Amino acid sequence: MNALRNKVQLIGRMGDKIQVKTFDSGKIKGSVNLATSETYRNAKGEKVSETTWHHLIVWGKQAEILEKYTDKGSEIAVEGKISNRDFTDKDGVKKYITEIIVHEFLLMGGNKAKSQTTTSETDEEDLPF
Repeated sequence: MNALRNKVQLIGRMGDKIQVKTFDSGKIKGSVNLATSETYRNAKGEKVSETTWHHLIVWGKQAEILEKYTDKGSEIAVEGKISNRDFTDKDGVKKYITEIIVHEFLLMGGNKAKSQTTTSETDEEDLPF
C-alpha cells in the first residue's frame, strides 16, 4: 500500500517538444508541460471544457525516448509521483513549484500537431516498445 501514497496517472498532450539537458555528471533530465482536459456540463446545462497544465520531469533513457519519438501535441500517458519544491529566482524571490516525477509512460499514438509519419523512417526493431 505504500506505493499508493503518492501516485498520479495522467493522459494528456504535450505542450511542446521535451527539453532535454545532460549534466556534467552524465545524468539526463527532460522537462515538458502536459495538458489534461475535462469536459462537463455546468448548472445551466452548458458544456464547459477545462484544461490543466502539469510540469513533467523525466530522467535518463526515458527522457531520450520521449525526445526521439514525441513532439508538441503528442498524446502520452504517464505514471509518477507529485513533487513540491521551492527555489530562489535571480531576483531573490522564493518560488514554489509542483512537478510530476515520471516513473513510466506510454506513447498513445495520437498527434494533432504533426502529420502521420511513415514507418519507413524507423525500423520496428529500433522502437523502445
